[in-house]
Order: sequence, then structure tokens, then C-alpha cells
Amino acid sequence: MLLRLPRSVSEAQECLAEGAVPVGGATLVWATWQRDGFPDQAMSLRELPEANVLGPEELGAAVVLHRIDERVPGVLRRAAATVGTGAVRRAATVGGNLVGSSLRCLLPAALVLDARALVLDADGVHDTDLAEVTAKGPVLLGLRWHTPVADAYRKLPGAAGGPPPLVVALAVHTDGTGRHRLHVAVRDGYDVLSGSTGCDPGVRGVGQALRTLRASVFSELSGAAWEVVGQEAGGMDF
Repeated sequence: MLLRLPRSVSEAQECLAEGAVPVGGATLVWATWQRDGFPDQAMSLRELPEANVLGPEELGAAVVLHRIDERVPGVLRRAAATVGTGAVRRAATVGGNLVGSSLRCLLPAALVLDARALVLDADGVHDTDLAEVTAKGPVLLGLRWHTPVADAYRKLPGAAGGPPPLVVALAVHTDGTGRHRLHVAVRDGYDVLSGSTGCDPGVRGVGQALRTLRASVFSELSGAAWEVVGQEAGGMDF
């Protein structure tokens, strides 16, 4: 197998046109390749500048999870810190987790940040939402978002070999007029539910926002899971 390492977007497009298979940290596909056979060509974005950014409002797809630090919002940092073992986090990438994994451990955090994705296709780079990323599995270059005023994250313990553990992520954003909006995302099993609504500051405002979301997007979520949402929401101060 030839591993190609493009250093520019145009080189990455050329690799795709010539049939190279995109690969993140290879933590998920390696066993499959060993079983089913290796592709003739694979492409890693680890040398592509656009895929290696790491800052307060942007994160490249080629960044390995253990590098995600205080430069990004806490909800995303804590999500990355709970993925697999230390060895996995030193190899697994943001793009591999969001596009190549059925668990998508970073997805709830990205959703509550209201993140937009930069993706690469034959026509070049374009901006899209996370729904396209999860549905179509494009070549992800990175994520961009606006810093929230408050956020929270919790991942319950999971049994080895059991179902994926519950993940709860929350963030509060402000718009140009200073109004607040509460974003909530929950991974329950392999399903990820997310929604947002206007939210006044303080305990009463958060409580009303949660009641609105519970009655709509999260009406089918179990009471136990929703209780975790309420616990995390209660710890946010804005």
C-alpha cells in the first residue's frame, strides 16, 4: 500500500482523483484492512496545514486527540480526553473519529458548539454542516465554531463489550444582540439527538429552556438520561 501525504489542497484533490483512500489515524480501519485487504493507495492529511490547525475556534481533522488542550472549549477538550485509551488518543484523529467511527465520540460536543465543517471534494473546499459529515462521510479538513459563554460535558462509565455509554454535552451561545441560546446533544446508544432553544440567564431560564427541549426534540429520551442533562445544566453559570 502506498501512503500519500499531500502538503496542499490541490495535492489532496489529486490523490483523491487517483483513488487514494482517506485515512485518519488508522486506529479503526487497520483491522479491517488486515482482514479484507489493503487498498493500493491511502491518503493521510497529517502534512496538510489546513487539517492541522488548533485554536480557540478551529480544529483540524488531522489533529490527534491527545493534542486537544485548553485552546479549545472545555466541552470539546473533555470529549477528546474520554476517547479510548491514552495509546488510542495518541493515534486517533478528529476526522477519523467524526467520519470513520460509528461511535463519533466528538460529535455531541461539536454539535453543541454549533460547529461548521470544512470538507474537501473534487470541486475544492467548501463549508457545510455536521449532518452532511455524518451522512456522507466526506474528506473532513476541520471544524470551526464560535466560543460559547458556558459549556458542560459528561460521559457515563461504560462496561467493556457493552453498549456505548451515555454522553451529554451542553453549551450556551449568544447572538449579535446578546440573547442566549442553549444547545444540548445526547448520545444514547449509537443515536445522537440534538436541539437548541432560546435561554434566559440563571437557573430559572435554564430550567425553562430544558422543559422546552424535553417536550420536543428529547421527548423519547429516557428519564434517567434526561436527569443527567439536568445535572450538567445546573452546573453552568452564565
